[in-house]
Amino acid sequence: MSLLPRTAEEFSSADYWERFFKKRGDKSFEWYGDYNKLCGILHKYIKIQHKVLVVGCGNSELSEQLYDVGYKLLTNIDISETVITHMNQRNSERRPGLNFQQVDATRTPYEDASFQAALDKGTLDAMASEEEGALAKKMLTEVGRVLSVGGRYVCITLAQESVIQLAVEHFVQLGWAVRLHCLLEENGTGEDSFALPVFVLVCTKFRQPMPSPILEMCVGEDGTPVRLTQVPELLATVREHQAYSVLKKRLRTGTDASSNVSLTLCHAKTGLPRYTLAVQDCAPGAKVPKSNHFAIFIVPQGSETAWLYSSSEGRKQLAASANFRRLVVVTMHRNQEYTDMQAVQSELSPVVMDLHRQLCHLTSSGFLCCSYQEVMVAGLAMLEVEKNEPVSVLLVGLGGGALAQFLRDFVPNVTVEVVELDPVVLEVATEWFGFRPDHRLTVTIGDGLERISALEKEGGHSFDVIIFDVDNKDSTLGMSGPPPAFVETLFLQKVYNLLSPKGIFILNLVCRNLALRQSVLEHISAMFPSILSKKIEEDVNEVLLCS
Repeated sequence: MSLLPRTAEEFSSADYWERFFKKRGDKSFEWYGDYNKLCGILHKYIKIQHKVLVVGCGNSELSEQLYDVGYKLLTNIDISETVITHMNQRNSERRPGLNFQQVDATRTPYEDASFQAALDKGTLDAMASEEEGALAKKMLTEVGRVLSVGGRYVCITLAQESVIQLAVEHFVQLGWAVRLHCLLEENGTGEDSFALPVFVLVCTKFRQPMPSPILEMCVGEDGTPVRLTQVPELLATVREHQAYSVLKKRLRTGTDASSNVSLTLCHAKTGLPRYTLAVQDCAPGAKVPKSNHFAIFIVPQGSETAWLYSSSEGRKQLAASANFRRLVVVTMHRNQEYTDMQAVQSELSPVVMDLHRQLCHLTSSGFLCCSYQEVMVAGLAMLEVEKNEPVSVLLVGLGGGALAQFLRDFVPNVTVEVVELDPVVLEVATEWFGFRPDHRLTVTIGDGLERISALEKEGGHSFDVIIFDVDNKDSTLGMSGPPPAFVETLFLQKVYNLLSPKGIFILNLVCRNLALRQSVLEHISAMFPSILSKKIEEDVNEVLLCS
């Protein structure tokens, strides 16, 4: 029996919740955790003497549990008549002072500044599913109206990017202080557990708007707040924790021995990389003693670049020699001070078992951090090739190497040549992002314009896919990428000549100047009769798939 909605819009529909709670019956539905998981953070920000508005209470037991530990001034509201009737009946004798009212959270009857706290467990996530979040904005505005100065909006959320961005930007514009906690995860396996971490958004109302945003991020209930300066920084940190959570779930279920997963742990104060941890699982069928589940190997200082430790094949050999089901190879970084090996072990001991606290960067060849790169990879589906036919790709622009490695690792029978202008970019990708070229992934240092011109002039070269993912250093043009020379008609002719008969040209276009964008499209359409465009909602990027 399905209880979850078929479409996102149903989440904010009163009819949907009526059907939901009738199907659910007496069984409580605990969004993102119960009182035992949330009590620490709730007691931190909501005091027993506070008048609290519980927004979208549902049939959760949270309000009942809060009431039982002393919170007697709770006003619970929900849009569903079924749930309000049920909750009042359930608590009429045992908790006669617990108040449940059928109220629309976007239009409440309460006076201004009549509550000291508003508690929201999953309601924002549900309401923000409406197109452009119009309903959620109304709810947040209403919450702001009924909260007194110094009052807090405490929202338990999965922090989907569109949802958390809407809420954070709303309160930042009002001059409120915004703090986000990423709660430490439990390895839940039940129907109400989530793979993604649960966040708690705490927004505090001030009498006068603050002149500059107050944005803070905390790990766990009592983590030290880290001050951020801009909303995009906060959103990026959220994405990092979510990506790490997905990776942890993947690691819990095991990885393929050929996969490359690494974590870079940074210094808490400086933010500089301090350790890199590469995870290597044993090969399928390996005869490993039952007691040899997990081990950590610390690479001796000065040996970081040795093949045995720095290459995937080397680590496989090391893991085979160690004969553990999972080996974590720890590399120390230069320009960092380490007292002695005992100090390193002491520092790593709590981290290797709970990396969540120290994660500052995630590297995995199976993870694309940019949405436009996902579109580029999806564009390869346009290729008309047989199942085992080789595919050749020319990629201009290396960046951190994620796209290049993803193509190498997940596109069957592919060979990738990357052209990168700046050798420092290759050095950074290798040193900090785990980029590892091989016979199927090569890098040519040089100008992309010159490289393509030379290949076209030599003749005999053909690529199934040519990708431009290169930025423009001239910020005055209104086009951040690519440089204009890459989309001139004469140069596009060379690109066309290098493509196989059914080849595809893929361009990451980042252009705010509408006239310039139109000019680029005209140049491309002069060479390629078919152009598919996909704009990336959260960015200026637009991916053009040309054939």
